[in-house]
Amino acid sequence: MKHVGLEYEEKQKPRENGCGPEFMCEYTWTLSALKNLLSQKDFGTKSHSDRLIEQVTTLGRKVGLSSRDLSDLRLFAKFHDLGKTFIPNKILLKKGPLTEEEWDIMKMHSEFGAGLANSFNELAHIADCILYHHERWDGLGYPKGLCGLKIPLFCRILSIADAWDAMVSDRPYRDAMSFADAASEIEVNAGTQLDPTLVEIWRHT
Repeated sequence: MKHVGLEYEEKQKPRENGCGPEFMCEYTWTLSALKNLLSQKDFGTKSHSDRLIEQVTTLGRKVGLSSRDLSDLRLFAKFHDLGKTFIPNKILLKKGPLTEEEWDIMKMHSEFGAGLANSFNELAHIADCILYHHERWDGLGYPKGLCGLKIPLFCRILSIADAWDAMVSDRPYRDAMSFADAASEIEVNAGTQLDPTLVEIWRHT
């Protein structure tokens, strides 16, 4: 299980712990406001993040994450696309392939999201995960080109769930794939886009 990267809990940023009802009220308000911001930007965001939360929780339990890490993983799944609030709607909601210039702008959302997360105590501890959630196992992802176990475990878990949900959901430019075809595609991408050990665990969930 060492390969899976359970060392993440030791390396993650310490969280700011508030105390008392005033802190909890502010914490809840901040996250609620950010969720609403995401929902207003893209009406598909809430249902997408809800499905991701369920999927990453299942896989996270399979690899033995603690209750605290599962809570952070769910938070990350909910806010991983926070940076898309900075992407123009004409790009974000375009019903067709993006141009090279548009794609370069779209890819900036991970850096925008990490920067925004770092400005909130409630999200700062997952900012690095937001930054790296489009890295690939083979090092061909963005923004830093991380590869293998250098990619945070949370990101490697989310990559599988995100790829699955993208394939089995209708998009403006294509219909959803069948579950069987999507599962085959996940397996094909094990060792290139996706962590092969996590894919093997995912196959048995």
